[in-house]
Amino acid sequence: MKLILEYIRKHLGIFLLSTFFLTMEALADLLQPAFMSMIVDKGIKNADVARILRYGAAMLAIALTGAVCAVIRNRFASLVSQNIGMELRRDIYRNVQQLSMENIDRLRPASIITRITNDVAQIQEFINGIMRIMVKAPIICIGAVILIMLQTPRQAPVMAGILIIVSLLVFGNMRIGYPRFGAVQNRLDRLNGTAREFLSSVRVVKAFRAEDEEMGKFTEVSLELARANTAALRTMAVFSPLINLTVNFGIVLLLWISGSGQSAEIGRLMASVNYMTQVLFSVTMISNTLNTAVRAAASSERVKEVLDERPAQKLPKKPLTPEITGDIRFEHVCFAYAGAGKESLHDVDLHIRSGETVGIIGSTGSGKTTLVSLVPRLYDAVSGKIRIDGCDVEQIDLAHLRAAIAVVPQKALLFSGTIRDNLRWGRADAGEEELRAAAGIACADTFIEQSAQGYDTLLGQGGVNLSGGQKQRLSIARALVRNPRILILDDCTSALDARTEAEVLNGLRRMTGSTTVLLVSQRISTVMRTDRILCLDNGCIKGCGTHEELMASCETYRAIYRSQIGGKNNG
Repeated sequence: MKLILEYIRKHLGIFLLSTFFLTMEALADLLQPAFMSMIVDKGIKNADVARILRYGAAMLAIALTGAVCAVIRNRFASLVSQNIGMELRRDIYRNVQQLSMENIDRLRPASIITRITNDVAQIQEFINGIMRIMVKAPIICIGAVILIMLQTPRQAPVMAGILIIVSLLVFGNMRIGYPRFGAVQNRLDRLNGTAREFLSSVRVVKAFRAEDEEMGKFTEVSLELARANTAALRTMAVFSPLINLTVNFGIVLLLWISGSGQSAEIGRLMASVNYMTQVLFSVTMISNTLNTAVRAAASSERVKEVLDERPAQKLPKKPLTPEITGDIRFEHVCFAYAGAGKESLHDVDLHIRSGETVGIIGSTGSGKTTLVSLVPRLYDAVSGKIRIDGCDVEQIDLAHLRAAIAVVPQKALLFSGTIRDNLRWGRADAGEEELRAAAGIACADTFIEQSAQGYDTLLGQGGVNLSGGQKQRLSIARALVRNPRILILDDCTSALDARTEAEVLNGLRRMTGSTTVLLVSQRISTVMRTDRILCLDNGCIKGCGTHEELMASCETYRAIYRSQIGGKNNG
């Protein structure tokens, strides 16, 4: 709850103003039964029309005042709750952007999405409830109890007993409900994760006709969520009726006391019943709001976990901004993913000269992607050093480092918007000629110009209206627009035919004369014409040299060559 209070404090002025109008509304509700009592006991009983009209006019004015206060209070409550929700989402999103891949892997993307959406919505609902009900309900409850005791003092012990029982029931509801609502949010994480996995791989699912299997997985996690919700709501199902039963029993008992003693006037009796009804309403509202508070408390802990998360990467106190030319050194680098049983890279010692094109090849899981991910500090080495132009990458300003690097990942990632918008992710101020030149080198210009809107063609989320090869070529063009000092191509031509791949690679060689290029590929034909080839196996360097040198000295490389090209030599 500390997190919620911190955000409420930012809007304290409006919150207090809303509380003022809420208090006025509550007082107006409390005065209504009192004036009704006077109308009955002093007006109707004595046939005093003037007094009836006077008290009636006062009741009308009080009701009007309460209605105006309610409208203003609702407006302020909506404003504050929506603003706090917006600020929470913004702050979560901003912090997630600053986190390293290690943090995001640990938090899990599906869980982050749930926290930005559902958990923040729970907090919004609670804040709105505080400003609409939580303050009003205790005022009405306490005020009604006091007025009942003032009008009928004999009923004080009954009221005290009812309040004690109700308080115990409310406390028990919160104590039992809190862990259950936390479990609901965790199950919702799993549901979102399953749905996200299916939607991101829907083509594969349909291709393998695995809809039934996916439906089974989704049904299972949906059932888990339903069970968790049932367990949480079962708490409310038990305690809410008990609270209502206690208050209604109190009403009956008060009526019995008033009737048996014959000491109460009709108006006061009516007022007492009205006040007891208000107590019942208030206690019910408090109970419901506290249930919302239990959910909000569980959600705030989850939101706070993301907001308190700090980048796993160490940021330098005095970051360096050297001129980056692309000279890269790996000095006995080891790396293991969090929770992994073994190292992904082991004792990598390598020097890549500025302007050199290095092909990186190896079997699946050999550490190729991991190796190139360490250069822009998507991850940090567990041990050893990586130096760029003589500077430890962990001492270089992160924004400065990544501004000099362009990455084309294994999976082509495009964003909603036009082709031009996507290309300008490489550099926002790139001119039209630069965009066209990059698209030409990536062999993307042909299909772009054949589109009805050309560079203004709208892309769906993830570029769903493009083929795999078209997405890869746009991703390469986007990287080239940046004109980087270091270009990382992580198996980004896998969807291209041999001819198109050859054209793209030839264009890259012409454009990137002074750029250091790290070219990761599964295909030996892609890397064999690079300046040097790095051969990896199980995270270790098995060989480094030209194609001819590796064919003569590296058995792992020869095995890859034979499996793809055939023969016993380099042909």
